[in-house]
Amino acid sequence: MAHETAHTALARTVADLLPQARTELAELVGFASVADETQFPKSECEAAASWIVEALRTEGFTEVETLETPDGTQSVYGLLPGPAGAPTVLLYAHYDVQPPLDEEAWLSPPFTLTERDGRWYGRGAADCKGGLIMHLLALRALRANGGVPVTVKVIVEGSEEQATSGLEEYAQAHPELLRADTIVIGDSGNFRAGLPTVTSVLRGMTVLRLKVDTLAGNLHSGQFGGAAPDALAALIRTLGSLHAEDGTSTVDGLARDTVWDGLQYDEEQFRADAKVLDGVELVGGGTVADRIWARPSVTVLGIDCPPIVGATPSVQASAAALVSLRVPPGLDATEATERLAAHLSAHVPWGARAEIEQQGQGQPFRADTGSPAYTAMASAMREAYDGVEMAVAGQGGSIPLCNTLAALYPEAEILLTGLSEPQAQIHAVNESVSPEELERMSIAEALFLQHLAARA
Repeated sequence: MAHETAHTALARTVADLLPQARTELAELVGFASVADETQFPKSECEAAASWIVEALRTEGFTEVETLETPDGTQSVYGLLPGPAGAPTVLLYAHYDVQPPLDEEAWLSPPFTLTERDGRWYGRGAADCKGGLIMHLLALRALRANGGVPVTVKVIVEGSEEQATSGLEEYAQAHPELLRADTIVIGDSGNFRAGLPTVTSVLRGMTVLRLKVDTLAGNLHSGQFGGAAPDALAALIRTLGSLHAEDGTSTVDGLARDTVWDGLQYDEEQFRADAKVLDGVELVGGGTVADRIWARPSVTVLGIDCPPIVGATPSVQASAAALVSLRVPPGLDATEATERLAAHLSAHVPWGARAEIEQQGQGQPFRADTGSPAYTAMASAMREAYDGVEMAVAGQGGSIPLCNTLAALYPEAEILLTGLSEPQAQIHAVNESVSPEELERMSIAEALFLQHLAARA
């Protein structure tokens, strides 16, 4: 009965605080904090970091610091001391975001939080500025109902989307800074809206840039085409080798038959979530869960070649592509990088010159879902979601910091939660967050922290 009373009080407080949370999320979304200076000014990220510093100080955090990480970006750290002898919990989010992509395809400006059909739209609303607001809501609710019962550390990363490993390197150089008994990574999400979920595995990733050269310079396609080796055609043939006829990713030396034995993803539901066009087939073999959580997958992220507008009748001398490989648990990302690089080199045709450069890398992650913290989270989510049992799912994306933290603090329990359910469309145009999910997940996190304190 005590838990019920605590739930009711926390839920009422979070509901009362939701308008303030929307205002703050709108301010945070307003920063175009893409951690890529070739696309957006660095000042946008710096302004977002400053906003977070002030927010943490307002909440009573001490030792609030802006961390200058080795990749040239800023992360924000804060400490909120708890009662003597209480466990320490690290709460993670990131404020950097993916670029908006095709801004004309957004139904509202990407960096203006806009309410539509019961959702809040804006880049970073779910991934992962909303994750920071979730943490703040949980802490405010606790403070209004007897106080925060644990010591809290907050770390908000500034380059997660770029996978440049700045925070990982900083943490390794300052191993005591992020030490905690329990770590909550607020950068995942529910399998479906209304279904509370923790993520048990993350695929790692590696990104390579492949440049192909065939000629000293472009040539007239009428005069030389047919015999002169076209670098763009060579690049296309190379990229084509990365997928089988059914679309299965085929990197030489990497297994592609592993099986996911947990929660399954209905194929028709996946088609709807992914907005696959009528008549277009899904790619790969096995179940959907096998393909997106348990197996490697290759994606061509971009190609440097002449655009259609302004194209000339030329045989291309050079062309380049950015290739991403998602790496499932059980496979080392460094080995996967070597395999991908070897595959690309081996499949470049006609003796064309290939230059391969690594752009980023992160290891896969597998959580211990049998730990006491997961039991506490299951109880908290059950209360926050009115009796709905917690699901355990995989995620095809990557959070490189997870493995760094697991290696630095092997005794810590690491949980992955967040706001990125399918309708959120993270990394795509028209990203959004459900305010109902923000409300319930904030309640769940507050209850979880109470349960941890009681367990101690």
